[in-house]
Amino acid sequence: MNPSLSVATLGGGCFWCVEAILEQVQGVDHVLSGYSGGTQATADYKTVCSGTTRHAEVVQVHFDPAVIGYEEILEIFFATHDPTTPNRQGNDVGPQYRSVVFFHDEEQRQIAERVKKDFAPQVWDDPIVTEIAPFETFYPAEEYHHGYYQKVGERNPYCTFVITPKVSKFRKLFSHKMKKA
Repeated sequence: MNPSLSVATLGGGCFWCVEAILEQVQGVDHVLSGYSGGTQATADYKTVCSGTTRHAEVVQVHFDPAVIGYEEILEIFFATHDPTTPNRQGNDVGPQYRSVVFFHDEEQRQIAERVKKDFAPQVWDDPIVTEIAPFETFYPAEEYHHGYYQKVGERNPYCTFVITPKVSKFRKLFSHKMKKA
């Protein structure tokens, strides 16, 4: 891994959605789907989906802070998922789908608190329920989850009805932040 990259760990419902958006952001080197924030020493899709491990579906975003800042990534994150519904994103329900920012250091915690307090309420009318918690461990998701939207796209109805509208919203609101073709 490139030592000049920074890492953000974010959960905004299904990791396929968050990954599909953030991998298009200029300055983002790569995004990896996985699990974080739970009580068990390991995590996999089956156990996390049981809702008993307290892990959230998350993405780890590896980005170049000289190109895009952590605050900008959080603004995209808060604007493209619903941070007002506890343990839910649309029809995806359970603690694994909660809105959460896992901060890696004190500076990230402060930025996350500020963006949650100052930016997110400008986008959403209801109270913001996003959890802000210290990062502990990341468990990569199974290989078939990685780059799911790119691989499957419109062939999967979930992608068509859930992910595509979020990607479209990102492209509309943040076209100036998109990677160049």
